[in-house]
Amino acid sequence: MASLHNFHSHSFSIQPPPSPHHHHLKQHSSFSFLNFSSQINTRCQKRRRFFTIKCQTTAKADINIQPPRDKLQRSIQVGKDRLNKVPIANIRNFSIIAHIDHGKSTLADKLLQMTGTVESREMKEQFLDNMDLERERGITIKLQAARMRYMYQNKPYCLNLIDTPGHVDFSYEVSRSLAACEGALLVVDASQGVEAQTLANVYLALENNLEIIPVLNKIDLPGADPARVANEIEEVVGLDCSNAIYCSAKEGIGILEILDAIVEKIPPPQDAAERPLRALIFDSYYDPYRGVIVYFRVIDGTVKKGDRICFMASRKDYFVDEIGVLSPNQMQVDELYAGEVGYLSASVRSVADARVGDTITHYARKAETSLPGYKEATPMVFCGLFPVDADQFPDLRDALEKLQLNDAALKFEPETSSAMGFGFRCGFLGLLHMEIVQERLEREYNLSLITTAPSVVYRVNCVNGDTVECSNPSLLPEPGKRRSIEEPLVKIEMLTPKDYIGALMELSQDRRGEFKEMKYIAENRASLIYELPLAEMVGDFFDQLKSRSKGYASMEYSFIGYKESNLIKLDILINGDCVEPLATIVHKDKAYSVGRALTQKLKELIPRQMFKVPIQACIGAKVIASEAISAIRKDVLAKCYGGDISRKKKLLRKQAEGKKRMKAIGRVDVPQEAFMAVLKLEKEVL
Repeated sequence: MASLHNFHSHSFSIQPPPSPHHHHLKQHSSFSFLNFSSQINTRCQKRRRFFTIKCQTTAKADINIQPPRDKLQRSIQVGKDRLNKVPIANIRNFSIIAHIDHGKSTLADKLLQMTGTVESREMKEQFLDNMDLERERGITIKLQAARMRYMYQNKPYCLNLIDTPGHVDFSYEVSRSLAACEGALLVVDASQGVEAQTLANVYLALENNLEIIPVLNKIDLPGADPARVANEIEEVVGLDCSNAIYCSAKEGIGILEILDAIVEKIPPPQDAAERPLRALIFDSYYDPYRGVIVYFRVIDGTVKKGDRICFMASRKDYFVDEIGVLSPNQMQVDELYAGEVGYLSASVRSVADARVGDTITHYARKAETSLPGYKEATPMVFCGLFPVDADQFPDLRDALEKLQLNDAALKFEPETSSAMGFGFRCGFLGLLHMEIVQERLEREYNLSLITTAPSVVYRVNCVNGDTVECSNPSLLPEPGKRRSIEEPLVKIEMLTPKDYIGALMELSQDRRGEFKEMKYIAENRASLIYELPLAEMVGDFFDQLKSRSKGYASMEYSFIGYKESNLIKLDILINGDCVEPLATIVHKDKAYSVGRALTQKLKELIPRQMFKVPIQACIGAKVIASEAISAIRKDVLAKCYGGDISRKKKLLRKQAEGKKRMKAIGRVDVPQEAFMAVLKLEKEVL
């Protein structure tokens, strides 16, 4: 494909006007030369107004860089009347599906700008990403919604964009957002092609029977190859890409074509305004003045300000204080009917009362059944959070409680550690969720935290028939009481160039992965599918995947259930005392290597004592790895410059007895740095 840069350089050239003094130009001052070049630029801009510049893609499609000015102006003018009602047949609810960094937020920005939803003076990059963390990382953590008004064939249409977070940790929220839509834009980078995250979210959209419109973004890049990527989508996903839209969200190419396609291809909602109210909650957040603000899509019926509503899963009822639409700022209305998307405030005190996926209905005229798909958010990864300064423990508790008001998936309970004092055992949806919570605690609440190595939830089948869920090795029942231990299993799909298949297969085999399938999705790209324990993934698996594939591979995983495995508890003994914070649950085959690495690291980090300190890694009573820190010995023979050997032996014997007595009553203090280094080592070894 000819790039735009090359086209501009060859389409026309501008020569300076002939002048009789042209050969004296070099003798002019720099100031006059700058004036002359600025005149040339001005003339160039005037001439450009009469040109319609076009670029040609591989598929021989002509795309206007600038949309027709009159259509754009009319669209912006109509977009300002967003509170005007339209018939249900003219409502379109859609979402945007994309892998990270494929241009989803940029496209959303451009749609808001082109429809006049956001004024140009208010516009900023990643408009729907409100948190600084989202802007820095370039990811969407907290989803948003935006109502746009668009004129198509002289009819006003209401377009509701429901944004989605893209990461696997938030796949449940993504599924509820997609359930609130009738269609989705599948955005794929025209140079990078289909990635793992794209596939996972496409499958979620297909499960919800959504109309999918393929959009090939970033066609202005020199490395873009839309024809190859279109073939890739057809082969991998099975979507017809003959009418795929070629666009560049950054340059504004193809945006009006996307808006037209949304109106033409995505079906309108069903007209179910006469039925009992059923509305799907797809997001909620806590406002300190108004309580919980609920984002919802009305599936059946209507809801008005002042109605008494009921949440069907939590069985709580409230009176609606305020109701409105998101455009993208909150704008109050009196009523919302079937097919519309909006928000409500009802003085709800806790996000747990209005969970994502729950159904809103009228208290007096309740719906017979709730909307399908609701489930409780279950934490998959646990870790300990401890303040570096013990005085910050009350602050940490307050900060976690405030974060939980916004995030019902965050679970925490107090925990005491002999090494790190008082803290909390916290449960998260995944590793990204854990990282975000930790960073928000440190940034927004000025806390300095120590995080223990992440662990997963094990199921222990006891001899008496009970099943115990255990997220902390210290809570594991005694070996005599447990019959078996089950660990969580995930299905992982890796998309990689063919050159790195061997390296990624080796990585998966090392992590106890079970090979399932391999297929080529294009001539030089393959998909690898493995089943492996979640415990093997919570360490540095993703870092290893990226380093072994030089950054080209991508991965997506999903939880598939629990599987019985040969797991044991590995204890660390220092001077005969068991140190609980260093205990881990590992597979029997890896116990020796983990134990050896931990004991060697502790030997380096624990300061020497006046007596010999043994460090042992044990399975029950059996020692599998051992190191010893030699004693600091005072030179008691320094004063013996001569004389009989019996005098020296007497002094050495006396010293040995003293060391034995000291060891019997001695206590080894393990420094904080040792715990931190060992926790880091655990992440690498496990």
